[in-house]
Amino acid sequence: MSSEGHDSYDHANKMEAANGASAAQLERLKTAGGHVNDRTQPSLPVVHRSFANPAPLGLLSFATGIFLISIFGVKVRGVATPNVLIGVLIFFGGVCQFISGIMEFISGNTFGATVFPSYGAFNLSYALIYLPGSGILAAYTDATTGELNAQFPNALAMYLWAWFILTVIFTVAAMRSSWVLFLDLFFLDIVLLLLACGYMLNDSRLETAGSALGFVVAFLSYWAGTAGLFANGITPINLPVFPMYREE
Repeated sequence: MSSEGHDSYDHANKMEAANGASAAQLERLKTAGGHVNDRTQPSLPVVHRSFANPAPLGLLSFATGIFLISIFGVKVRGVATPNVLIGVLIFFGGVCQFISGIMEFISGNTFGATVFPSYGAFNLSYALIYLPGSGILAAYTDATTGELNAQFPNALAMYLWAWFILTVIFTVAAMRSSWVLFLDLFFLDIVLLLLACGYMLNDSRLETAGSALGFVVAFLSYWAGTAGLFANGITPINLPVFPMYREE
């Protein structure tokens, strides 16, 4: 190799090294998300944009709604009037699940983006039944006696049948997720089935059984939500969810 060629080769290597050093320096001036790492105001740090896992919010809000509905269904402490549920079902079970579903949509999770807003709508619509002024209970109330007529339990049963069909679809969609989530939806199928049959047949035993089984659904939902919340080093506790498939 001639001296001229050798000099050109050395120059190219030096330029490449300089470019590499400049690139590394520029990378140090950026956050992990590609934003300028502005440290001129230490009290107002610039952090990269990232998305949190929205599943724990959706699961925990769903679990709380089902837990409270089950408590009133089995008449714990003799309390059978469900009006106190309205606030929790609207704001935590409804609004929070909608927010979780929107976040799942942004994250690219079709299952979560479908399930969470759906059950958020369930909580909102269920709360609306007992919301004073909605007119739903008034439409089924006898004006002379002030009692609910025979149409109300049948109408409520049809409402539950619709959600049973939807939950079966969600259960099938969860067959490649985890055993905790799959069993959660499976038991929810049974809960809705028992409640729908109980209202249609006017059988309080089926209604009580469905409400009691709702505690299992709430427990599994709490388990799945807590597992997601505790994961990724947030706590030293890692709850297993038992994946239904193995990555090859």
